Amino acid sequence: MKTNKLFRKVAIVACALSFFTVQAHAQWNSEKLHFTVDWQMNAPLGTDFAEKISGWGMNFEAAYEVLPRWEVGVFANFHTNHKYVGRQTLALSPTESLTTDQQRSAYQLPFGVTTSYNLYEGSHVKPYVGMKLGTMFARNTTYYGDSGLYDEAWGFYVSPEVGLKIYPRADRRFGFHVAGFYNYATNHTQTLLGDIDGQSDVGFRLGILF
Repeated sequence: MKTNKLFRKVAIVACALSFFTVQAHAQWNSEKLHFTVDWQMNAPLGTDFAEKISGWGMNFEAAYEVLPRWEVGVFANFHTNHKYVGRQTLALSPTESLTTDQQRSAYQLPFGVTTSYNLYEGSHVKPYVGMKLGTMFARNTTYYGDSGLYDEAWGFYVSPEVGLKIYPRADRRFGFHVAGFYNYATNHTQTLLGDIDGQSDVGFRLGILF
């Protein structure tokens, strides 16, 4: 039920943004549609379940310029952080213990709507601030010996970011993208040694615009 309510809220936000987009710019212009493909670095905060920094991620966006400085669109990205923990004895309960090494994997898949506002309309450089809003699927897995333990969860996702759009040519049909971001998701997952209640990360993206 919680997952269904979350999806309904995200759908309502997406529909509202779409309505205002249509009202603000009723006539379609393909020149105002842009795509972004990024490589993504990511560092989890507040948990040592997986590595502190990882480059196993990508980000994809499609955005439409509804006003000269304002863009609205959709996004999806994914990221995986890994960590190897050497052999140790783990106290699972007052009467249970486990001696093993561990290979941990934390996977994130957020998607939803995105909006950005260009702070300066230069011919070749556009600094901007943006916000991503949606839902996130998370899966945390611990492999040990011949066995494994994993937990999956859905949560609400929000991610502010700042960045630069850099265009070598004045027609802006191709360019480069760099951005720094913070994200927070409400996912609650169980691991071998305890629960992770909420997930937050910082990172940056490098990519292309077209």
